[in-house]
Amino acid sequence: MTTDHPPTLGLVLAGGLARRMGGGDKALIEIGGVTILERVLARLRPQCSGIVLNANGDPRRFSPYGLPVIPDDVPDFAGPLAGILAALDWAAANMSAIEWVVSVPGDCPFLPKDMVGRLHAARIAENRMLSCAKSGDWRHPVIGLWPVSLRADLRHALVNEDLHKIEVWTARHGVAIAEWPDTPVDPFFNVNTPEDRDRAAALAGQYRDI
Repeated sequence: MTTDHPPTLGLVLAGGLARRMGGGDKALIEIGGVTILERVLARLRPQCSGIVLNANGDPRRFSPYGLPVIPDDVPDFAGPLAGILAALDWAAANMSAIEWVVSVPGDCPFLPKDMVGRLHAARIAENRMLSCAKSGDWRHPVIGLWPVSLRADLRHALVNEDLHKIEVWTARHGVAIAEWPDTPVDPFFNVNTPEDRDRAAALAGQYRDI
């Protein structure tokens, strides 16, 4: 792998409850005969120094993908920040040379090929600790860069302050914005409903290079 940005661990967040899809794992939904997770991994692997999956419950359902599966250690489905914290702790314990984690949800089948580099470029240009993605008029706070050095601060916010809103926590440290166009296809289109699944399948068929 050759990149022009610091070594970065990829994190796929698959710990949600998928209520609007009737439960189950959105990452395992097939789009054009390929699971969303396979599509996510195909985009992340060239950009990252390794990939972990955050998911709760039986990890064996993800065994075909050969990824470390790390659960939340903050109870009661504390949201994406709990998954991000789990990855920061995992990186500190297992990949000491890694100072950055990039997170993406497990329901985005069309991630950009230049995502990690542009997130790093944004935080450097704006001299910020964090960065997140934006497409069109929408910010995507869960699609972002997180320094491993902030893991103790994040744990304190989650456990001691019961803080679960990403943008409240990131505002404390400063967050840069990396922007992408949302046409002809929003690169951060996410599959939340059966209608989204059908729309994603149509887009994958129409734009085969996305």
